[in-house]
Amino acid sequence: MLIEFSVSNFRSFREKQTFSMVAAPRLKKGNNVFKPALKGEKLPDLLKVAAIYGPNASGKSNLIKALGIVSDITKRQPSAQSTPFPVPTFRFDPQLTDQPCQIELHFVCAEQRYEFQLALTQERVIQEQLIAFPKGKETLLYKRRHSSSGDEYTFGQQLEGGKDLHDLWKKATSPQVLFLAQAVANSSENLNQLKPPLQWLQTGFMVFSGSMEALKILSQRQAESDSTFAKDLSAFLQEVDVPITNIRFDQVEPNSDESISTNKLKSISTKPNSRTLLTHRTALGEAEFDFQEESEGTKNLIGFWLPWHLHSKSRLIPNFNVALVVDEFDSSLHPEIVASLVEKHLKSQSSSQLIFTTHDTHLMDTKLLRRDQFWLAERDTNGATQLRSIHDFEGRESEDLEKRYYEGRYRGLPFIRKA
Repeated sequence: MLIEFSVSNFRSFREKQTFSMVAAPRLKKGNNVFKPALKGEKLPDLLKVAAIYGPNASGKSNLIKALGIVSDITKRQPSAQSTPFPVPTFRFDPQLTDQPCQIELHFVCAEQRYEFQLALTQERVIQEQLIAFPKGKETLLYKRRHSSSGDEYTFGQQLEGGKDLHDLWKKATSPQVLFLAQAVANSSENLNQLKPPLQWLQTGFMVFSGSMEALKILSQRQAESDSTFAKDLSAFLQEVDVPITNIRFDQVEPNSDESISTNKLKSISTKPNSRTLLTHRTALGEAEFDFQEESEGTKNLIGFWLPWHLHSKSRLIPNFNVALVVDEFDSSLHPEIVASLVEKHLKSQSSSQLIFTTHDTHLMDTKLLRRDQFWLAERDTNGATQLRSIHDFEGRESEDLEKRYYEGRYRGLPFIRKA
């Protein structure tokens, strides 16, 4: 579970900005928070949901991209071919051009708190550090830092494996692979200290941004291979007032001119070898429609169901709480549907988290969320993103947040010049 996330010198982020899921004390709505499961340490409650608002080009999506980079980098495997890290620097400050992007994560997994720091250029890992907090005591596990003479390592006394194995891990770690990932890959089954934090960094949050096209195809494929998934999808659509009572698939002849690609992204965009047929029921009877005949809104709902379904399923796995991170949550869903999903998540007994960006202020008026669950992104005069929680501004818990937002009390609104 995520405690807080910081990023600097990345896209629109200049100086360090921190997004926190730590709940403010003395606010109401107990269903909106949970107590993190920790051994020998007490932490403040954490938030189940956070919504990030702000004008276009304020940096909301860049925050989501930075989270996604962490997951992608921790999954990297050694390769003879150098692939640049997707970490463009803050362009308005020439002094930062040659400086690394810096990312810092505080999280809980396996009932222990961790702090992971990462500094990257497009060419290599500049710094990497993992700190554990057994029973609340700060304990360095390892630190890696690149200098003109090469990578320098500091190993904590509590890091398992011993000097010979640590030296092996060092030698095996290439400039574009994390030491953490390399150490786990070269560990025996008896060495488990680094596996939980690596697993959380790889799978502890699902990030979805950009086009829904890939998700639409993946959701259809999953429904075709899993009848239970298809029934659940149909039930979800009916729940949000789309009267689809059945989903079935007809095989079609594959395009003989279309080459089979082994590239995952290409395979996602390849046309499926079956037609998705959806049965609609009305007062006049039933009719079957091809997926391509459906409205864009229904197609988006079908695509969105896949990450929502995976997120819901993760809540059933003990000690495995995945955060669902969605960019532009409202772009594919009606505001009432968004509010309904948020409410359902809040009422669950899970300690999984939901984080999303949005322009729709409907949630501000629903009384579902607390002041500390609304975050604002805006750019300063230097073009740099600033992050703030509405709770940082003075105000009463019961005040009309939507009205105050449009009045500019919290800032985070676009400045539109009059003609």
